[in-house]
Amino acid sequence: MLMIKSLAFIGGLGGPEIAVIFVVVLLLFGAKKIPELARGLGKSMGEFKRARDEFEDEIKMAEMDVSNEAETNEPETKEAETKKAEHREEASEVS
Repeated sequence: MLMIKSLAFIGGLGGPEIAVIFVVVLLLFGAKKIPELARGLGKSMGEFKRARDEFEDEIKMAEMDVSNEAETNEPETKEAETKKAEHREEASEVS
């Protein structure tokens, strides 16, 4: 909740505010450093996206593995129940 309130001011930024921020960044870092900063930011964003995609792929693969295991174990469970029922019938006939 606190995060939402702290980020609420971003919606109020207009053109003049962004221009002032850009000028301040330009003065602080200089014209030569800004492309390097932007390049580094782009690379880090790309790396983050790759890591996120790999994580999502791992989750999907785990879900598929679990569903495949459930499907393969399901017939065995039905067969085992059928065998148990047959064994009970045979035991009751013998008694």
